Amino acid sequence: MMRHLLPLLLAGLMAAPALADEERAEHFSGKPADTLAEAVTNADEANRELASLLDGELSDADLAKVHQLSYTMENALARIHEEVYQLEGTLEEVHLGSEAFDRERVRTNGETYLNAMDTLLD
Repeated sequence: MMRHLLPLLLAGLMAAPALADEERAEHFSGKPADTLAEAVTNADEANRELASLLDGELSDADLAKVHQLSYTMENALARIHEEVYQLEGTLEEVHLGSEAFDRERVRTNGETYLNAMDTLLD
C-alpha cells in the first residue's frame, strides 16, 4: 500500500513550491478596455511605462510593475483584437458594397471603418 502512496507523496512535495509561488504572486485585473478608444489609450500609457522601465536597470519593484502592467496590456490587446476582427467584416461590407454599386452601404460601412481606423492609428 505504501508503494502506491509514494508517487502521490512525491508529486505533492514537488507541487508545494509551485503552490507557494502561486500564493505569493499578486494578481491584478488591469485597467478595463471596454471600447477601442479606451484600449488604445490604455495600451499607449502602459507601453510608455514599460519602455521607461526597460530603459534602466530592472529592479524587483520594476519587475512587479511590469507584471501589473501586463494585465492592462493584455486587456487592451484583447479588445483591439476583437475590434479589428469586427473591422475586417466592416471593410468587407465596403468592398461588397463597391462591387454592387451600393453607395449607402459603402458610405455607412466606410465611415464606420474610417472612425475605427482613426482610433487605431492616432
